[in-house]
Amino acid sequence: MRAFLLTLALMLGLAGAAHAQSDEIEATIGAQLEAFKADDFERAFTYASPNIQGIFQTPDNFGRMVQGGYPMVWRPAEVTFLDLAETGGLLFQRVQIRDGEGRLHVLEYQMIETEEGWKINGVRILQAPPATA
Repeated sequence: MRAFLLTLALMLGLAGAAHAQSDEIEATIGAQLEAFKADDFERAFTYASPNIQGIFQTPDNFGRMVQGGYPMVWRPAEVTFLDLAETGGLLFQRVQIRDGEGRLHVLEYQMIETEEGWKINGVRILQAPPATA
């Protein structure tokens, strides 16, 4: 009985840690989306990983890339967080975004944990979900 209770406590502890991790990741992505909506590219850039910051060098370069390549991220009308999954030791958060024209997009955010907290290490557009009547 004691072993069962210990196992149960460990499982609940791990589930709680995973939930906290998911909340922190969603908060990071959500904060970056809010910064984009406010055209605050400097703040949005702070949520990018050091690798992404190195590629784009400046918040303005980063903002232009998002405006041109990810307009649904720059101006989301609705955001729904889907699943958080680990693949090959990396964490991926799927996010469904409805753009201003009502189209749905599913994106996969690769997340990394740094000393400053969770950072976005890349975003990939996945196939959009099928339309429903």
